[in-house]
Amino acid sequence: MAEKKVAQLSEGEKASLREHLEELAAGKAAEGEGAVMAKIGEMSEPDMSLATRLHAIVKAAAPGLTPKTWYGMPAWATKNGKVVCFFQSGIKYKTRYSTFGFQDAAKLDEGNMWPTSYALMELTAAEEARITALVKKAVGTG
Repeated sequence: MAEKKVAQLSEGEKASLREHLEELAAGKAAEGEGAVMAKIGEMSEPDMSLATRLHAIVKAAAPGLTPKTWYGMPAWATKNGKVVCFFQSGIKYKTRYSTFGFQDAAKLDEGNMWPTSYALMELTAAEEARITALVKKAVGTG
């Protein structure tokens, strides 16, 4: 019988799963500005600066979203707790870029195929404007 290869999780992925299980055991993710800023404060640069700026952009573009942690990362959710968008650290996952992504609660559907996450290396005025527009569209105000 041929041996099956088992996918191995990275240390970053294992840590995120542990954090998510802790969030579930507590009944919900840590919510609010303080929880998200504390999680961002644990990050290394340049992710800390990217996440801090993203938090400000999302708050300005969609003030109705609630900041929360999700798999140990900053996320922003609807009032009923559904995650709309999130930040994923490239450093934590040892990838060459961080990610700003959207979950299925985001209203970004466009035909039969559309992007749900974006690689993020730096935030210039152009990226900030694009993220603002995407977040507004995701919550149905743009």
